[in-house]
Amino acid sequence: MKILVSNDDGFRAEGIRRLREALSTLAEVTVVAPDRNRSGASNSLTLDVPLRVFEAEPGVYYVPGTPTDCVHLAVSGLFDHSHDMVVSGVNDGPNLGDDVLYSGTVAAAIEGRFLGLSTIAVSLNTSSGSGRNFQAGAEVARLLVAQLLRKPLERALILNINVPDLPIGQIRGFRTTRLGFRHPSEPVVPAKDPHGRPVYWVGPAGPKNEAGPGTDFHAVSEGYVSVTPLQIDLTRHSALPVVQSWLEGIDG
Repeated sequence: MKILVSNDDGFRAEGIRRLREALSTLAEVTVVAPDRNRSGASNSLTLDVPLRVFEAEPGVYYVPGTPTDCVHLAVSGLFDHSHDMVVSGVNDGPNLGDDVLYSGTVAAAIEGRFLGLSTIAVSLNTSSGSGRNFQAGAEVARLLVAQLLRKPLERALILNINVPDLPIGQIRGFRTTRLGFRHPSEPVVPAKDPHGRPVYWVGPAGPKNEAGPGTDFHAVSEGYVSVTPLQIDLTRHSALPVVQSWLEGIDG
């Protein structure tokens, strides 16, 4: 069993180190991760310049690129062996609701799915002043990978995991959830560079909006690990007849 581990926080992040240690009890683990924090990179690929790969230590490689670059390289020819699974994380911060559209952590798992592998994205619900229990996040990942080995799911599923930032003994269990929704992002934050020219920081994510029972937000707030099955197909199938009828009114 060979597991590829990646993230969007960079290969030096505590979360990926803890994850590698935990999964090494189950399988042969190889890390291929960005050289620095690439949070918010989503599914972007680097297409305008070639990519370089560097070895930090045996079994740990870093790439000056995106999380998707890392997984794509690792699965598509970087090594002379294949992988059986991609596990991304443990992310420093939640990936709840519409966060998944921006998340490099989730994107790394999605790329693994594109390339035919079972995939899990794991995020720890850290916040200012919280405990930063990355060991608990890694242990949750280990439990889920062990369960996948015992009872495989269809490979089309991407499991998006959000872990409360609590010691493992205080986590109340696991809940299957759907994505909630946030309010729109906060406004951009204006500032000035050292030369007095205006610059702008992207504002923080909006507060949770739809976060009731059954959502990932609710499960994590109640002390449970949220397990949300994602899929690649973004088609809104129920709208196909509506759009077809709408198109019939176009001449030409």
